[in-house]
Amino acid sequence: MKIYRRYLAREVSAAIILVLAGFLALFSFFDMVGEVKNVGQGNYQWHHALIYVGLRLPGRVYELMPIAVLIGALYSLSALARHSEITVLRASGLSTGRLLVVLFQVALVFAVAIFVIGEAVVPSSERAAQQLRLRERGQTVGQELRSGLWLKDERSFVNVRSVLPDNQLEGIRIYDFDKNARLKSVTEARGGRLQASKGWELTDVVQTVLYGERSEVLRKPAMAWPSTLNPDILSVLMIAPERMSLLHLTAYVRHLSENAQKTQRYEIALWKKIIYPLAALVMVALALPFGYTHNRVSGVSLKIFSGVMIGVLFHMLNGLFSNLGAINSWSPLLSALAPSALFMLAASGMIWWMERR
Repeated sequence: MKIYRRYLAREVSAAIILVLAGFLALFSFFDMVGEVKNVGQGNYQWHHALIYVGLRLPGRVYELMPIAVLIGALYSLSALARHSEITVLRASGLSTGRLLVVLFQVALVFAVAIFVIGEAVVPSSERAAQQLRLRERGQTVGQELRSGLWLKDERSFVNVRSVLPDNQLEGIRIYDFDKNARLKSVTEARGGRLQASKGWELTDVVQTVLYGERSEVLRKPAMAWPSTLNPDILSVLMIAPERMSLLHLTAYVRHLSENAQKTQRYEIALWKKIIYPLAALVMVALALPFGYTHNRVSGVSLKIFSGVMIGVLFHMLNGLFSNLGAINSWSPLLSALAPSALFMLAASGMIWWMERR
């Protein structure tokens, strides 16, 4: 690698890491302040809050990395421009295209880091954080409906009142239908636990079996329950789809499809997991035009502020297009790709304008 490439890569990478560290410190402080109200609930103490905030750090890194890439690249390029180093490089024959290639090489390293962290670290750390807080506060997994969680499992509809952090179920009610959509039986169980090789085992079971115009009530201390539900599917109750791994998202989308349920939200999340790391390349393309302007310290501050606003706008558009795509049944790929495509188009326009000057 040529000397100028190493120099640019070092300066840009150092600025990005510095900005990311600053963001992590700031958001960790906010997370800790948010946890103060939970200290004292059940067995939840200060050291639990610190561990919880620490476990959420990989998720923060995943979330903030593109913004850090934008602001770090913008700051380093502005500093180089202020010291006329960009001018010297251009006068020595460095074209905009070659400079952009160097920035893309740096951004690609961070894009790979985003993908690896999002796949290998974030899902397990987020789940561990939620389980820690739920366990120490003596709570179960909260549900949006007052009646609990509702799932379709082949020809059965399943209602689970609550899910414990270790994936045990409480308050289970199963409505089993035949192929003609006639109710066959209603099974109620006090609890359920997943056995390693035997599937689910229900405890304290009361089963009402319907035979035409008559019915029979059966009481059992325990009963095997063959079901397609598994901990990976239940894990969606504790972590957001955007924080799940591609493997778990794919499995859950398949489960929803097999049971004729809507998959739009999770398909969008799946495509976002694939496309989101590429945002690092979009961010350095946005930062490049700022490196061609010569400003003093006040100008650099204005550029940093502009970078923060652009990063916030990108984050907001990511969420906006995901919600609009789910509401309006847009293509999941287009919903996930639109923000990055719009920002790359804007970056291309800015670079073209700077070249024309």
